[in-house]
Amino acid sequence: MTASRLLPLLALALGLIAGPAWAQTTLRVFSGGQNQRPDLMRTLFDRYQAANPGIKVQVETGGATSELQRQYLSTVLNAKDPAIDIFLIDIVNPAQYFGAGWLEPLDAYVGGPAQALAPYLPVYQQSNVVRGKVAALPGFADAMFMYYRKDLLDKHGLKEPKTWDELAAAASKIQKAEGDPHLQGLSIQGAPIEGAVCTFLLPYWSQGKEFNDAAGKMTLDKPAAVKGLQQWLSMVDQGVIKRNVAEVKTPDTVNEFKAGQVVFAINWSWAWDRFKDDADSKVKGKVGVMPLPAMAGGKSATCVGGWQWAVSAFSKHKAEAAKLVKYLASVESSKHLAAEGALLPTYASVYNDADVLKQVPWFKDAGQVMVFGRSRPMSERYGEVSDTIRTTTSAVLARTKKPEDGVGEIESRLQRVMR
Repeated sequence: MTASRLLPLLALALGLIAGPAWAQTTLRVFSGGQNQRPDLMRTLFDRYQAANPGIKVQVETGGATSELQRQYLSTVLNAKDPAIDIFLIDIVNPAQYFGAGWLEPLDAYVGGPAQALAPYLPVYQQSNVVRGKVAALPGFADAMFMYYRKDLLDKHGLKEPKTWDELAAAASKIQKAEGDPHLQGLSIQGAPIEGAVCTFLLPYWSQGKEFNDAAGKMTLDKPAAVKGLQQWLSMVDQGVIKRNVAEVKTPDTVNEFKAGQVVFAINWSWAWDRFKDDADSKVKGKVGVMPLPAMAGGKSATCVGGWQWAVSAFSKHKAEAAKLVKYLASVESSKHLAAEGALLPTYASVYNDADVLKQVPWFKDAGQVMVFGRSRPMSERYGEVSDTIRTTTSAVLARTKKPEDGVGEIESRLQRVMR
């Protein structure tokens, strides 16, 4: 055979051998920072790669907080950079990112909202639908829980309070009986941080009120908002909440409760492991979890966080990325994250799964709280919404603004933003 005929055959043979490698699709995933457990996510990616040999998953991590992660993603997505195919975003971000044109609607790949989001907890069904489209799929949940000193309630013959007034009375009774001047009745976050958005909303929601409608338009009930802020101030006056509450940040509540200095504490789910596992925790085996109280005549509500998997509008592999996202948001993946990392499920059924409860027994109580989950305001301009609510709430708790004036400012500023 002549060289001229041999070379094409050789090239064809090499092509057949190398073909599968050439056909492999690489998906780059931004999976957040350490709090989003990149080690557990890597396990999920490895499982997916094993079942789908044509896919290779590269992982990028970074950003210790959701704010830092938003800053990074905003830079990448503003530049329409196709380098990242999939990213993990906070529950407050789908409307904002979708409005900016950064998210690929997933309906063509997973079905419409009714089909794709039906299995999830109601709050995640709502928060991941923007303009009638599936903007993202829920990865794992988070929420604010009411932690309490079960040993102290048992000691003083008290039941879990159902209303905020009942909580104040129970806390006061324990504080007086214990005679410890450093024992706080309730710890909440009043510093101008994201947690203060929830501090504003919790007593407001628990009156059965809505802050916005399904389209994101503000529906603020001013008297109810004033009443909610006054509830916190009355607890300060009773000595249940400490006077410098406007300086309290999320880690402050965790550290003080862990040190045995708080009866009731509102904080995120990750705090549970700190109370249970930290060497310096004085409350090991003494902590209970209960639904948050309501205002008299209202209903329990909690502030939900959590992380969603989204496909970049600029990805060159949208169909492959959507298939991976569907796996990452599956019951199988939710069970893995729950059992191995105590990451809260987005499926109600997983809270009662025997394998999960064997590893994380407190999820049985957590599930009773998650059904009351509510999402912070949906808005394409959420940054402005958050800044207005948290700074105003902190000012009211610092008593540099009256509740009526603070609520008036929130209404006037956000009317233009949430239209």
